[in-house]
Amino acid sequence: MSTDSSSSDRPVKGSTVNRVLDILEMVAASERPLSPTELAVQLNIPKASLHRLVGALEQQGYLQTRMNQRGLQPGHRLQRVAMGVLAGAPMQAQRRAILGALSDEIGETCNIAVPDGAEMIYFDRAETHWPVRVQLQIGSRVPAVTTAGGKMYLSSLSRSKRETLINNVKLVSYTANTVLDTQVLLAELDATAERGYALDNEEYIDGMVALAVPITDNDNRLYATLSFHAPCMRIPFAAVTDFLPQIRSASDKLCSLLND
Repeated sequence: MSTDSSSSDRPVKGSTVNRVLDILEMVAASERPLSPTELAVQLNIPKASLHRLVGALEQQGYLQTRMNQRGLQPGHRLQRVAMGVLAGAPMQAQRRAILGALSDEIGETCNIAVPDGAEMIYFDRAETHWPVRVQLQIGSRVPAVTTAGGKMYLSSLSRSKRETLINNVKLVSYTANTVLDTQVLLAELDATAERGYALDNEEYIDGMVALAVPITDNDNRLYATLSFHAPCMRIPFAAVTDFLPQIRSASDKLCSLLND
């Protein structure tokens, strides 16, 4: 008796696996948290089934409910999946070649960072060969509100989201230049969104300046940030934007790599 393996291997429309993947894809692609009701309507999943699946995904860390209980957003495990795609072997060599070439061209340490709530995680880096350099290792977490990459990420959010995040974060003074006024910070994020790049003028580490640009997906949503940082004894703050063409060119290459 023969068996049609092609038929048995074919995904069943409406199956649990397909529904889970559809839920994760929709939440990950949305620019705002989605309610279970919205997911149920848009994906044509019965509400009881949707709540059961969402509950399991929350329990496993793939989704999480916002603190105000309004809407679902990616959880820490889904974020790790996204980082794993970026870190995967097929593109790792190309990514590091782009990052290394940028570091050689600028002469300073360059890094890729990904957002995680109110923090940025240093995902990859290419180190400068100068003896005087800032050591921020892969995996380091830094506050979004005081770093160039973090401000680049925050500027990609809607103004209401920026305000909510900033109002829920305690602004801590790291240096004399750290911005502690919420309105001043929001104005800086508005300016960052308009010009398309972010700056750090010794706001997180004394003597360090930085420039960041976005790495985006096909829908122009920020996926990660590309930055370089340098001691201001080598690159004064006024000269940081001189390297904007080089860092934007490298960002374009990384965007193409991610979206191929």
